[in-house]
Amino acid sequence: MSTAPALQNAVRTPGAPVKKTFFRRAYEQRQLLVLTVPFLLLVFVFNYMPIWGWLMAFQNFNPGKGLWKSKWVGIDNFTELFADRNFHNSIFNSLNISLLRISLGFITAILLALMLNEVRNVIFKRTVQTISYLPYFISWVVASSIVYMTLSPTGIVNTLLVNAGLVEKGIQFMGEPRYFYGIAGISHVWKNVGWNAIIYLAAMTGIDQELYDVAAVDGAGRLRRIWSITLPSIMPTIKILLVLAIGNLMSTSFEHIYLLSNPANISSSRTIEVYVYTYAMRGGRFSYGTAIGIFNSFISITLIMISNWASKRIDGYGIF
Repeated sequence: MSTAPALQNAVRTPGAPVKKTFFRRAYEQRQLLVLTVPFLLLVFVFNYMPIWGWLMAFQNFNPGKGLWKSKWVGIDNFTELFADRNFHNSIFNSLNISLLRISLGFITAILLALMLNEVRNVIFKRTVQTISYLPYFISWVVASSIVYMTLSPTGIVNTLLVNAGLVEKGIQFMGEPRYFYGIAGISHVWKNVGWNAIIYLAAMTGIDQELYDVAAVDGAGRLRRIWSITLPSIMPTIKILLVLAIGNLMSTSFEHIYLLSNPANISSSRTIEVYVYTYAMRGGRFSYGTAIGIFNSFISITLIMISNWASKRIDGYGIF
């Protein structure tokens, strides 16, 4: 009698799924695993091996002596870092610019994708797509020059304002710190909105067209179909991109901000990247710059974990 339960457990119910082990799943997907090897090596070499350099944050690093023979100073670099008011200012600017870029970037990209998805004229749709994502392929050197020329006292923006009687003379947009956040946010949207919209358009192509047909039969208008079908269908894509964007909240694109900054607006344009370049790299203070990098990485990882946790709390799903 004691062996009956064991015999019953040994006999598998016909049609019941077999629980696969990790090694069995790996063997069945061996071709895909082989294809990922080059990318794993790339990530390891360029993302994980440099972590050894974090030791410099606890040293007064001397390139002539090398990593192991430089003087160890403990947390002195971090102490100096958190005592610097310019660093506090760089954190404040980085957060403000990043939040503005994320909010404007997501709203404009989603709206553009929704509008293009509703366009039925293929030629017009492709023309708008091409025009909108062309700025993405322009380097920030060229893009920043365009921004400077557009916002100069004799540029097109000031010309329109003067001719409309809104101002008496041209405004020094690039010389006023109060305008910098808006300039950084709008220029970022102008350069990236078309490219970001492609991601949402790709997600929309996977929506079952029958859902729209059934909704139209039930009397749902275009806006109602967008609200009840399109947006919920692309919400996983929006959520993933939002979590990743929050993880990069302390990163504001060095080239973009540095090329738009100048001594007149430095109080608003001094982000963490600009601060590292100005106060660490240009002075050869590699240990100080490494300490800033560690702090930035810690904040980014923390933000990703918090945003992923919040995502799971809202609807039960996260990116990991």
